[in-house]
Amino acid sequence: MENINKHIEHDRRIAEDAMASSQSRRHAEEELEALERYQVSHPEDDHDPTPLELFCNDNPSALECRMYDD
Repeated sequence: MENINKHIEHDRRIAEDAMASSQSRRHAEEELEALERYQVSHPEDDHDPTPLELFCNDNPSALECRMYDD
């Protein structure tokens, strides 16, 4: 996606689409929640975050998200 707002809109359309499979709707709803939390945490950032960025936003102490200084 171009940016987070377009990604949110895309996931909203899928989540509200009665013709979409239940798996697609569930995935879109979960991703939509994560995107909205990311947007609240990073209001100045409008890029489309990766799945890892979404995960780390929700789980900053996870091993995958640790940052080390050299």
